[in-house]
Amino acid sequence: MATEAVFKYLKQTNRPYSANDIMMNLHKEFGKTAIQKALDELVESTRIREKVYGKQKVYCVLQQIEEESNDGDSKGDEMKDLEEQIASKTVCLQTANSELKNCETQLNQLTNSLTTDQAKEEKEILQKDISALKEKLSNLSQNQVPISPTEQKNVKAKHEKCVKEYRKRKRLCMDVINAIMEGYPKSKKVLMEEIGIETDEDVKMKPIL
Repeated sequence: MATEAVFKYLKQTNRPYSANDIMMNLHKEFGKTAIQKALDELVESTRIREKVYGKQKVYCVLQQIEEESNDGDSKGDEMKDLEEQIASKTVCLQTANSELKNCETQLNQLTNSLTTDQAKEEKEILQKDISALKEKLSNLSQNQVPISPTEQKNVKAKHEKCVKEYRKRKRLCMDVINAIMEGYPKSKKVLMEEIGIETDEDVKMKPIL
């Protein structure tokens, strides 16, 4: 069923497509495995033609050209060259579109990220919250004051929330720094010193459990 559907589509459109393009253009009526199996069968039966461009494979219907004269042979060669040019340009276009999407994704990530100053401020706030919670837990432990299960649960939940936020903000901060480093001529250490960012090691912060 998939074989005839794929052949019919290629014949109607009369242009080269990759297996993924065919699957999407058929509105995912067949899975990628079924599409690829159908293409392999059509190639083996010489009903369609397969061309490889780098890591990309494209498929198109074989053109039936009457070779009645040398002029007919010439037209057949021209058609073959044209098909190859179309297939090559199709692959180039697909590659360009893929690269464009990747660039747009990276741009959106950078746009939605915190600025360096915001990330630094968030980090300082979270560090203070964590230190305060640790001090509170230490005092409670030393004084051996009974703590209700509810309070224990609340303290633990708040601690976990702060740690989670701290790690999230730290990751965002490092993402921004790494993005800057792509066009920064000096080392990461120099960059962080210039914009005033201190690492956990710089402030001798104990590992967060």
